[in-house]
Amino acid sequence: MTGKDLNTYAVNTWCPGCGNFAILNAIRQVLKSLTEEGLPFENIVLVSGIGCHAKIVDYINVNSFYSIHGRVSPAAEGIKIANPALKVIGFAGDGDAYGEGLEHLVFAAKRNIDITMIIHNNRVYGLTTGQYTPTSPLGFKGKSTPRGTKELPLNPLELILSSGATFIGRGYSSHLELLKKVLKEAITHKGFSLVDVLQVCVTFFNMYEYYNKTVYELKGHDTDDYNRALEKIREWDYNSGAPIGLGIFYRKDAPVFEENFSKIMPQKEEERDSKIREMLKDFL
Repeated sequence: MTGKDLNTYAVNTWCPGCGNFAILNAIRQVLKSLTEEGLPFENIVLVSGIGCHAKIVDYINVNSFYSIHGRVSPAAEGIKIANPALKVIGFAGDGDAYGEGLEHLVFAAKRNIDITMIIHNNRVYGLTTGQYTPTSPLGFKGKSTPRGTKELPLNPLELILSSGATFIGRGYSSHLELLKKVLKEAITHKGFSLVDVLQVCVTFFNMYEYYNKTVYELKGHDTDDYNRALEKIREWDYNSGAPIGLGIFYRKDAPVFEENFSKIMPQKEEERDSKIREMLKDFL
């Protein structure tokens, strides 16, 4: 497997300077390294939602599935349950995952299903030209809020940690090497993993200058310590001018959902038919 093999014929339509390019470059290199280490190419499945981020599956030559807005995590969960041998990676925007799809995301974390969610968090609806999202800062002026938002943003990492996620990390599109490291750790983690990627929309919410001054890499951080992870996650609330930590906040080994789910699933077609007939008896 080479980097060239992962390319497709699709013409890239992202704006010049878009943070999505860094995520694309990072994930291509991560997938290449994983296949070189023995992960079967055909066992990788990418899932995307609706938005600028979603085009990423057009630009990577592996199995992929377009879901609808807010439904990346349930689609990824269904694929994983159907075939636990697959490595399932979901891509979603901040509006996609933290707005429309928030309940699905919470339950995926709660049941610790072994999928990876990579959130392209530009803190604006870019494809629809600039409406505010759950992580836009207070006072954000966009197409739907010309006088500024009147509500504080959500801290998604705090919510997902408290929901039971066993891996939480944050990357930044301008820190490519660290982003690759965090993505690879998340994908190889057994259990639900989420990486929030600060990915700048140069057209509707250009945050490069702000992020370049405020981000820092977590060093010496104990990823096994839940309370310490919560403390570091709360350090920046997506609204204040506090330092923004990048890296892995939390990692924990725990039973995954699909292993217990498979125990209640009939293993043979005859057994499946028998189960269905048994259930139908109450209605016939």
